[in-house]
Amino acid sequence: QVFRQFVRYQSSDMSSFILERSINRVQLLGRVGQDPVMRQVDGRNPVTIFSMATNEMWKSGEGESTQTGKNIQKTTWHRVSVFRPGLRDVAYQYVKKGARVFVEGKLDYGEYVDKNNVRRQATTIIAGKQRFMKDGALKKKITNFVSHH
Repeated sequence: QVFRQFVRYQSSDMSSFILERSINRVQLLGRVGQDPVMRQVDGRNPVTIFSMATNEMWKSGEGESTQTGKNIQKTTWHRVSVFRPGLRDVAYQYVKKGARVFVEGKLDYGEYVDKNNVRRQATTIIAGKQRFMKDGALKKKITNFVSHH
């Protein structure tokens, strides 16, 4: 499914706005870095938040004719937020540190004020889908949970 978003831009004659489609989609496959937490701020709907690590690996000197390069790995950490009620509850109850998960969602950029009253910027993946990899018993529990809620 493609996210259906529209961007307004002003036409060249400056008298009208035109809507056009755009895409903001992210897919991640990695491991959960911490057990999820559920937060609720200022009476808004709760959100489940967890961190997720993805890895890239390559051989130094790649593209050269020699095979003597060193293997290099880079880990990138992502903040995942789950707002959708059913998905949010499943993530909070069943996602655990170290679990291998697939998350599909969109990028969101925002600001917050930390505990020292410093304004900070944050990049978050807003999850629209998540899948748990390689655990049949867990998958059955989740299916039962979702069908009863």
